[in-house]
Amino acid sequence: MAWFEREFIAVPEDRKNQMVYKWPDVNIRRYSRAMVNADEIALFVKSGQVVAAMGPGRHRIDADELPVLGALVDTVTGGNYYRAELYFVSTREVPGVRFGGRLADILDPVSEQVVTLRVFGEFALAIRDPAELLTSLAGTADLTDQHKVQNWCADLLLKSMKIAVTQGISRGDWQVLGLSAQLQPIEAAVMHQTNTALYEYGLRIPRMGNFDITLAPEDAERLKRLAKDVKYISLTGDFQRYAAGELALGAGHGLAHGHHHGVEGGFLGAALGISAIGQHVSNHSGAPQLPPATADTGQSLCASCHTANPASARFCMNCGTALAPRPRHCPSCGTESTAAAKFCGNCGTPMPGG
Repeated sequence: MAWFEREFIAVPEDRKNQMVYKWPDVNIRRYSRAMVNADEIALFVKSGQVVAAMGPGRHRIDADELPVLGALVDTVTGGNYYRAELYFVSTREVPGVRFGGRLADILDPVSEQVVTLRVFGEFALAIRDPAELLTSLAGTADLTDQHKVQNWCADLLLKSMKIAVTQGISRGDWQVLGLSAQLQPIEAAVMHQTNTALYEYGLRIPRMGNFDITLAPEDAERLKRLAKDVKYISLTGDFQRYAAGELALGAGHGLAHGHHHGVEGGFLGAALGISAIGQHVSNHSGAPQLPPATADTGQSLCASCHTANPASARFCMNCGTALAPRPRHCPSCGTESTAAAKFCGNCGTPMPGG
């Protein structure tokens, strides 16, 4: 009998970090010694079913100690071997499992822009029920390849996060530009959905580590620029005024960098002309107004809001105030006349259209 006790069964030192280790021989000698570490459980599997389990400690593989092993006796060997698969399953958490990638292309309800979300982070993985894990996945997946198991869980976590984040944004619970402030509720929702899917496989994610959801750089810049444009337009009350201000700022930026000739000179001239906008402030709204009309512009200036209107306009396009008829000038001496005058009051020259 001493000869039989020379075989020891345990997880090799270089495999102790695995979640599942399978003993390579299905013929297990009777009276062998099995050593199960404190963070492990050993399971005998026959025909896809767990028939016996050994907790932490030193065990003699014998039907006298584990009566259920009697069903595993290999009669061909005269009862000296048990024929079964032996798995050592870790009960500890595996931290630092990385996940990440493209999350989703989603419509931002605030800006109505389609943006791309990405997520990167890590999580901890643990085996909830060793027996359920072996019976559900042992025949379809190589459980001894830990990277495959971790990658499968990471893909499932990414899918759950895509669903949770998309639903949260669509319901208006979270804003695209404010997701970093919602990581805690996002984590709770994602872990609940992921663990529900992992439950039937005997796995669980006890916690998530550091993770962050970000926008693609070009989308982040686009949303920030759009938010700035909307804010400035609301302050000026008019897109035309905002565009004029942006043109002036662009011309100033070009001048500051030494672009003062060629095409840039045209922008500078436009900016200098537009700068007069800010000199006219309404007594009612305080918003910058357009410059007054002149004889060269062919425009009529509203006496109420100082808005420039086309010469043919009879009412102000901004406030609706009736516009005064534009005075006419003598084609000969230039003397100003009323709109209804037929002859110049200074030299008697017939007025055009009189």
